[in-house]
Amino acid sequence: MDRNIVYPGGIPLDTDMLAVNRNAMVALGVLIGATLGYTPVLDGLQVRPTVPASMAVLVAPGCITQMSVVDQAAYGSMAADATPLMKMGFNLTATSFTLSAPTSAGQSVCYLIQATFGENDDTAVVLPYFNAANPARPYLGPNNSGSGQTTRRRQSVQLQLKTGAPALTGTQGAPPVDAGWIGLATIVVAAGQTQVVAGDISGLPEGAPLGFKLPTLRPGFSSVATFTSSGVFAVPVGVTRVKVTAIGGGGAGGTHASLPGGGGGAGGRAVKVVVGLVPGSSVAVTVGAGGVAVTSPGAGGGGGTSSFGSYVSATGGAGGAGGSAAVVSTGAGGGNGVGGDVNVPGGYGTDGSNAAGRGGDGGGPGNGRGSSGTVAGIGAPGFGGGGGGGGSAATGGAGGAGLVLVEY
Repeated sequence: MDRNIVYPGGIPLDTDMLAVNRNAMVALGVLIGATLGYTPVLDGLQVRPTVPASMAVLVAPGCITQMSVVDQAAYGSMAADATPLMKMGFNLTATSFTLSAPTSAGQSVCYLIQATFGENDDTAVVLPYFNAANPARPYLGPNNSGSGQTTRRRQSVQLQLKTGAPALTGTQGAPPVDAGWIGLATIVVAAGQTQVVAGDISGLPEGAPLGFKLPTLRPGFSSVATFTSSGVFAVPVGVTRVKVTAIGGGGAGGTHASLPGGGGGAGGRAVKVVVGLVPGSSVAVTVGAGGVAVTSPGAGGGGGTSSFGSYVSATGGAGGAGGSAAVVSTGAGGGNGVGGDVNVPGGYGTDGSNAAGRGGDGGGPGNGRGSSGTVAGIGAPGFGGGGGGGGSAATGGAGGAGLVLVEY
């Protein structure tokens, strides 16, 4: 930020004070561009009905940042400066607009409220000036004219109401947004209407206020808590949202009395960003166990469900088929994600091959492999993988345990 230099004994100049204001404004404009960018940004300025409802609407206090120039007109004795600069205007009080209903039955009219950055000089005051002939009696106004001079260059949100053409209800059109302006909302009023309610007002996307403020922003998810067994997630200080990945347990491979068993299904997966958490509170975390292999002929055990409180869960995969019937042992279905922003079903286990004498592979990823001959199926090495089916008259492999990851 530029700063003026003054010296002892120097005669004070009006530009000394004017330059301080201009330098501060320029520094703020550069900061706005560096943080918010160089396209218009609005905050607040929501259009709402009055309470109690009437034919008026209110534009809430708020601000706008928009590209302008350093000074469109001379600033005191400083010349105009057309250098582009982001500027901020703000309104500290609400602004009211009164609407009128069409006079013809069956018609409606659409109003538009638009906003732009505004800058104007105001607050006229008759200023005292030094009178060299009689310092005790200052001149009133320049050359003792008694005329007032503006003393403030005000930066604000300029608001405007535009009225569309009345038309049959349902066919009325909104007025166009003018160049350099930003549409905040449209309001539709029908003939005979005596009150404007919230349902008559439609906010426009370009006039949407900031979705986040600095205290709610975080640099992504920089930490992770890994749960390989059930436990409790204590919400850390300053954390209100987390990203959860839940994987259900995989099903075990099947065991057949004389033929190969089917592969177990993989656990489902779910990913969800959970918001609204309270720092210092706790959320129960359940990790689904992997399906247990059975030593006697029968279907492998199913995997358990993994969950993060009641927010999101992933069910386990089913166990592969086995038993004693002289039929092909089928692979089992996978689990499912429940309540996630993304829900991914677990993979199916494959069927046992009687001709090749080989058990079916478990559903993946992280799946176990089916075995040949009389060798036991290979258990799943990865989280949520299905266990491989046992070979002829051999035990199926265990399913992989589930997993819950909490990123914050």
